[in-house]
Amino acid sequence: MIEIDIPGFGPVRLEHLVSDFTGTLSRDGILLEEVAERIRAISKHLAVDILTADTFKTAWSEMEGLPCTLHLVSGSGLDDRKEKFVRDLGPEGVVAFGNGLNDRKMLKIARLGIAVSGPEGCATEALMASDIHVFRVIDAFDLLLKPQRCKATLRY
Repeated sequence: MIEIDIPGFGPVRLEHLVSDFTGTLSRDGILLEEVAERIRAISKHLAVDILTADTFKTAWSEMEGLPCTLHLVSGSGLDDRKEKFVRDLGPEGVVAFGNGLNDRKMLKIARLGIAVSGPEGCATEALMASDIHVFRVIDAFDLLLKPQRCKATLRY
């Protein structure tokens, strides 16, 4: 669990990290540098679930051996399925990472939604649905691993 008391934003008690794969953790289906290391570190505090349509058909091989659970989410209505996944976990205990239009609903309902621009960009609606925006997913992980950074960003 990660607990952060943020003045004005309120208490954050996280148990789950739910992240998109394509464009958030990867570029062209290849895991970004330092992501595996951060997943190993964050998994000591949170259950890690990765949601993917596996656009490049590489997610399983790229995530092999990492302490997380990979979930295939495909077909139409990806945004609704990702939102339901977060709802089923209990959104008040979820931090979500995403960059795509189909991530916007999970970013909005998660206790903490972090939009990641990354090398593949970020959909405007995902950005607007989030609590925090970062340019690199490594920075999103570090906001959790060093929670005072998160506190400094969200306090008011």
